[in-house]
Amino acid sequence: MEGRWIEVADRVLVRRYAELDLSVGLVMGDGGCLVIDTRGDERQGAELAAEVRRITRDPWTVVLTHAHFDHSFGTRPFMECPVWAHEDCHADLVADGAETKEAWARRYRGQGRPDVAADIEKTEIVLPDRLVTDRAEVTAGGRRAVLSYLGRGHSRCDLVIAVPDAGVVFAGDLVENGAPPAYADAFPLEWPDTLGGLLGLAGDAVVVPGHGDPVDRAFVTAQHAEIEAVAGLCREVAAGRMSREEAVRRSPYPEDTTLTALGRLGG
Repeated sequence: MEGRWIEVADRVLVRRYAELDLSVGLVMGDGGCLVIDTRGDERQGAELAAEVRRITRDPWTVVLTHAHFDHSFGTRPFMECPVWAHEDCHADLVADGAETKEAWARRYRGQGRPDVAADIEKTEIVLPDRLVTDRAEVTAGGRRAVLSYLGRGHSRCDLVIAVPDAGVVFAGDLVENGAPPAYADAFPLEWPDTLGGLLGLAGDAVVVPGHGDPVDRAFVTAQHAEIEAVAGLCREVAAGRMSREEAVRRSPYPEDTTLTALGRLGG
């Protein structure tokens, strides 16, 4: 099965994929809709666009939660339309897009998946043209979505999308369900405050992670505590009060995740 829809609120859907356990969003209004993230290459984006068109023929607007390939490289099949993102998402796609394509193509070839590697290589990266600094509001078919930048965390350009009338918040990869949070280009010392801001914004809303099934406030609160614990360990190591080995032993996350977080202390 390529993907499946989950309706989390009135006309707010999440499409779930086995590939990378990805979650993308669809918010439908009267005469317009909002697509949140576009998958990892043009073929995947075309699949998503076709599935959206099975549900609605209304014009769409795209919002990207951040610049990572699996959330942003599938935008071309949705064009022409407005594409919203944080201003640093635009900068990261310009600076790192070509290198990211090469790196992930190599990775998929190494996994024996040359078809996916070729799809990534052929993908044309679309740059967002509606850039958010701190906050913006987008209306799709009369339905309001609030785009907020709460600080650096999983990346430097994480955008949170709240749908107030539905009680749903799309968190991107600031929240991870089913696997430990990814720290490859994260900011481990800042992530707790950013996630705390998300908790303040979300209230009791349904929270849609970038990967995994939707979660509730209790899940996000527990993950916030874990990310704060990792930040504390990073501070101790940076201050010379704890060894990396001890930090790994005390971490709530696996060794590779913790070492990656520690490696980001200069990031």
